[in-house]
Amino acid sequence: MVGREEIDPVPVKAVEPRRLYRQVADQLRALIESGEFAPGARLPSERDLAEQLGLSRPTVREALIALEVEGLITIRVGAGIFVKVRPQPVPRIREAIEGPFELLRARAFIEGAVAAEAARLAGPDDVEALDDVLDRMEHSAHPSAETLSLDRAFHTTVAGILGNAVMVRFIGELFDQRINPYFARLSSYFENPETWRAALLEHRAVRDAIAAGDEVAARSAMRFHLERSQDRFSLNFSE
Repeated sequence: MVGREEIDPVPVKAVEPRRLYRQVADQLRALIESGEFAPGARLPSERDLAEQLGLSRPTVREALIALEVEGLITIRVGAGIFVKVRPQPVPRIREAIEGPFELLRARAFIEGAVAAEAARLAGPDDVEALDDVLDRMEHSAHPSAETLSLDRAFHTTVAGILGNAVMVRFIGELFDQRINPYFARLSSYFENPETWRAALLEHRAVRDAIAAGDEVAARSAMRFHLERSQDRFSLNFSE
């Protein structure tokens, strides 16, 4: 029997599915670079782009934020979306970055389950730890690096109630994925002291459900909080 001839492996990389918002960003970038949208020109509104592409507005918004981070467009709240007259593009951000809405949807699903389990297991010391974080959040000015850190601390403290170091690290890493240029730019438009107060009330609802040992309410409160975070980032640019 003749053995199979050995074939040298082809030097290619595995193909990964491309995120939809990156595909939209690439389409818009190509139109800008081809001159379809001239420097200084106003792009169609976010709503019109979503209708023309047959996509959700969050997907289009993520694409626009990506192009703004890359230096190709500027978003003027109350005026519209414009191609930069003298663009100073920065290197494209690696493909692997998740979009803000994709991340928040994943967190709502995962952290809802974590909060429910925390409600089942929490003791007085756990509730006291949550109260300590919430008290510091109450007295912090938003937006700032401090409030971002405290927000992370609340979510990892909830995870810590499960007594599983892997879960704490996982929830922390999920939160840390929002520390990227896309999320930072989106936050700059929509996060303010008022949204922080709303988020703080949502955090307190999670704490109260955990303290009461109510698994259903804890899951619901955490999911509500992260779904409302999506809503806050979905307000109109008011073109």
